[in-house]
Amino acid sequence: MKQLILVTITAATIFSCKTETKTDRTIAVTYPETKKVDTVDVYFGNEVKDPYRWLEDDRSKETEDWVKAQNQATFGYLDKIPFREDLKNRLTELWNYEKLGSPFKEGEYTYYFKNNGLQNQSVIYRYKSTESPENAKVFLDPNKFSEDGTTSLGGLNFSKDGSKAAYSISVGGSDWRKVIVVDAETLERVEDTLQDIKFSGVSWNVNEGFYYSSYDKPKGSELSAKTDQHKLYYHKLGTTQKEDKLIFGGTQEEKRRYVGGSVTEDGKYLIVSGSVSTSGNDLRIKDLTKPNSDFKTIITGYETDSYVIENEGSKLYIVTNLNAPNKKIVTVDAENPSPENWVDFIPETEHVLSPSKAGGYFFAEYMVDAVSEVKQYDYAGKLIREVKLPGVGTVGGFGAKKEDKELYFSFTNYVTPGSIYKYDIEDGTSELYVKPEIDFNPDHYKSEQVFFNSKDGTKIPMIITYKKGTELNGKNPTILYGYGGFNISLTPSFSIANAVWMEQGGIYAVPNLRGGGEYGKAWHDAGTKLQKQNVFNDFIAAAEYLIEKNYTSKEYLAIRGGSNGGLLVGATMTQRPDLMQVALPAVGVMDMLRYHTFTAGAGWAYDYGTAEDSNEMFQYLKGYSPVHNVKEGVSYPATMVTTGDHDDRVVPAHSFKYAAELQDKQAGNAPTLIRIETNAGHGAGTPVSKTIEQYADIFGFTLYNMGYDELPVKKQFKD
Repeated sequence: MKQLILVTITAATIFSCKTETKTDRTIAVTYPETKKVDTVDVYFGNEVKDPYRWLEDDRSKETEDWVKAQNQATFGYLDKIPFREDLKNRLTELWNYEKLGSPFKEGEYTYYFKNNGLQNQSVIYRYKSTESPENAKVFLDPNKFSEDGTTSLGGLNFSKDGSKAAYSISVGGSDWRKVIVVDAETLERVEDTLQDIKFSGVSWNVNEGFYYSSYDKPKGSELSAKTDQHKLYYHKLGTTQKEDKLIFGGTQEEKRRYVGGSVTEDGKYLIVSGSVSTSGNDLRIKDLTKPNSDFKTIITGYETDSYVIENEGSKLYIVTNLNAPNKKIVTVDAENPSPENWVDFIPETEHVLSPSKAGGYFFAEYMVDAVSEVKQYDYAGKLIREVKLPGVGTVGGFGAKKEDKELYFSFTNYVTPGSIYKYDIEDGTSELYVKPEIDFNPDHYKSEQVFFNSKDGTKIPMIITYKKGTELNGKNPTILYGYGGFNISLTPSFSIANAVWMEQGGIYAVPNLRGGGEYGKAWHDAGTKLQKQNVFNDFIAAAEYLIEKNYTSKEYLAIRGGSNGGLLVGATMTQRPDLMQVALPAVGVMDMLRYHTFTAGAGWAYDYGTAEDSNEMFQYLKGYSPVHNVKEGVSYPATMVTTGDHDDRVVPAHSFKYAAELQDKQAGNAPTLIRIETNAGHGAGTPVSKTIEQYADIFGFTLYNMGYDELPVKKQFKD
């Protein structure tokens, strides 16, 4: 029997200490016992208690003290895991290889992103397109934005001639950005920094200025206060931000939570999209060559998704799922662009379409059971060829400027580190451009796709990846990862962290749940609102399949997911706590009755519905909301909730309240911890050093709670 380790918590008076006495090999931990308040909300005559409402105040000293106390308890536990440092060393070792992004041309230069291995942020290099890549020099180094690497690059956009660049930066992972405009040749700033920009691209109007989107700065906390009136602005170079012209949005009559504007490649048109939720948009067009011209409406309403991908003069090419759930491309004249005038260009097929354009051609990428296929079409709609891909997996990057003769695309799958290929647009030949040199041999691993039936009989695909020769004896440590929402597709991609997991004999399984976009709009809609339980049922069925087929067993199964996937994990573990040994919900949407009251959360209503919609919707949400379904007397799996204190996408209060409920009501001996990353947001831009530490903690916690006192596979690590 190992010595019990008690973690002493020094906490503010808002909570006392709750000690869990552990036996056997389990590390004892003392939790902060979180204060409860008498907050009650009433929905359609139903009272709902919210005892941890005070944790929603991210600016209070009480919440700050609670975060410190929880982290002290959590890291006191993690520090006692005997092989945690070995995992960190191996992650660091494997992470340390050169990573290159696909080259792209702007003006006289070719640019690309590069990370030497362990740099917190990737660096942008460039060389003159007429010279050798060996002459490349640093253009922009985001590692110099802050000492600890927590200030990251959010976006980089060049003017038409490449002479100016506008780049956005994020501090501490926040969605609020600053935009800095520089002379691309000298890197000197050409004007004052633009502030308080959120959920926005930058689209240049030739070389004179650019369009961007943002919200009015909220009253109260900028990390949690509601933002739901998105507006499109035009910034003219040489003027102040206060002078920026409001182009679209901001009317109380029709509130749009997401507004975006983009200029066509030829500079002729401004295309503006408006949405009230993350699915569905209206679309309008403005002729920039005609001063003071009005917007023309392309499509109204928010039932479908459409965008302009290209134009030839006044001929528009529009990608849409109107009467085409798997998407198609249509053409129409900009003078009369409404749907009754649309003509099919690339018709809908049985597979979901994600098109791009390059060198005067369209590249139609199709998702076939979550795997990529690509076909090349000319501007007359003629099929030129099916592009030969390096293997079965996921491709990206089939995009370039209209005059370009080649493009660069990436290829990856669960066992193949991302490689870059150079593609000749005219003759269709490709050659390997960059293959990473990494201490991981794909030949030693395998990915297999299986199909299983969910509760209602729906067939669900899942890709399972593991080391060749693994004995399916029910004792393999397994991570089941899922998302299932917002029309987002999980396609095969390589992960350094997952490679370390599989080195340890681990299995990594990813089902394509309903709510995602793998099979089009119908698949997405089948996991929304009053059908959301389908997503959890799919995930539960995936776990049962892995157990039934002896890949793993309850004692060796962990479930993991982030954001909407964090909700997935929270709902699954409260509905079926008997099914898994470990639960790892990350930055999750855990309070389904109040999610829409924070930041841009109201925009998620297409997927979730809200508690104010109807009594039926309220009862449905309350029925699976993780915060509201933790029950006394239930033994929950070992759980480590993870979040960031600067997450202004899914505010950390979701995770705070869920962790407090688990710690208060857990009946078993399994630990229920919360790991709160400081100066970090929803995930984007997280420095490599923090990412490595997070995975060492996640894998260490998982394996230790599966019964391992040492790593399953001992490996000699380099110093």
